[in-house]
Amino acid sequence: MLTRIAYRINASLERFLPEQRLFLKSDATTRFIRLRPATQAIALFGGSLALGWTILATAIILMDSISAGSGRDQVARQQALYEQRLNALSEDRDERAAEAARAQERFNLALEQVSQMQERLLASEDRRRELETGIDVIQNTLRRSIKERDTARAAMEEATVALAGEGATSTDAGRAQDALATVEILSSALSATAQERDVMEGAAAKASERAETILAEKRALQARNNEIFAKLEEAVPVSMEPLDKMFREAGMSPDDLLNQVRRGYSGQGGPLSPLSLSTKSVEASADERRANAILQGLDRMNLYRLAAFKAPFAMPVKGNFRWTSGFGYRRDPKGAGTRMHEGTDMAGAYGLPVYATADGVVVHAGWDSGYGRLIKIKHEFGIETRYAHLSAIRVNVGDRVSRGDRIGDMGNSGRSTGTHLHYEIRIGGRAVNPMTFIKAANHVF
Repeated sequence: MLTRIAYRINASLERFLPEQRLFLKSDATTRFIRLRPATQAIALFGGSLALGWTILATAIILMDSISAGSGRDQVARQQALYEQRLNALSEDRDERAAEAARAQERFNLALEQVSQMQERLLASEDRRRELETGIDVIQNTLRRSIKERDTARAAMEEATVALAGEGATSTDAGRAQDALATVEILSSALSATAQERDVMEGAAAKASERAETILAEKRALQARNNEIFAKLEEAVPVSMEPLDKMFREAGMSPDDLLNQVRRGYSGQGGPLSPLSLSTKSVEASADERRANAILQGLDRMNLYRLAAFKAPFAMPVKGNFRWTSGFGYRRDPKGAGTRMHEGTDMAGAYGLPVYATADGVVVHAGWDSGYGRLIKIKHEFGIETRYAHLSAIRVNVGDRVSRGDRIGDMGNSGRSTGTHLHYEIRIGGRAVNPMTFIKAANHVF
């Protein structure tokens, strides 16, 4: 049965692949090998399959090499775009810092204007009280003069009636002359009283006009004062919002943070002390309450500024670098499975300067197992920063450093696969994402 099937297959293929014979000649004999159509078909199929596999593998290798080249170009373009973005963020940070400085200057100027207006307001209040006292004195003098005038008139009328009666019954010349002299004295006193009254009325009218002018100036000053207060009340929350957002995004409670700053700066006095315009135990006016609320806001913003300069809101490296590994779980580059990466990696040139990101004290500067050459800096608020895999350490334990001080050089020491900086931030001993601080600082700095 199989022989018959093979015969039929060979017969059908013989039209395309006729039987071939391969002769092998030796010194003594000549032999041949018969290549039937089926055998030739199998050989052709196997050769075609091998040729196709060779072409496919070559194409795959070529495509991989081409895609690898385009991938490198794409990575280079992404790195260039990322560097442009970092430069833009740096410029934006500088602009925000300049805006914050200008806002602080405006606040100081506004406070000075408020102080001057409060002084003018107090001076105008004192002048108004003096004028009211003067008007009261003038009015009392006027009433006394009018009373004396009425008394003099009554006495003159009584003297006139007495003279008329005595002229009818008495002819004594001496007594008549005395009565006339009395009338003249009373007339003179009445005239002087009338003149004094007129003078007092004029002075009272001028004093009233002056009081009206002072009241108008006071109302205008109060309106201007209200306008300045409104602008300050609007500006303080707007300026404080990015600072509050910065600390919240960094995972820090603003209230707890400010309480710690207050404990560190517990002195009182200065331009931000509560405003008090009276030494008596009286309730503060509305303007005093508004001014004190603004001063409290400025004091809070000043505490924010102190906290911001003591927390690591800065970059540990400058210049050309690239981000290579972020915070979180990742596949270990040494093949140790999936592990937690408690910092962020920045790759750059060997020996690239590394800077402190905030004020603090160096608590470790030396070799530490997988970290290699490691620097630990202790900051305020229970914050610690770590700088690992360094090629050189430029500080010693116990040194006090400031933000921006050069503390070491980028390297490849310890458990590392290439030149880079491993940067960590810990709060209360717990590692947090450093990018949270770096991105949060973009709202203000």
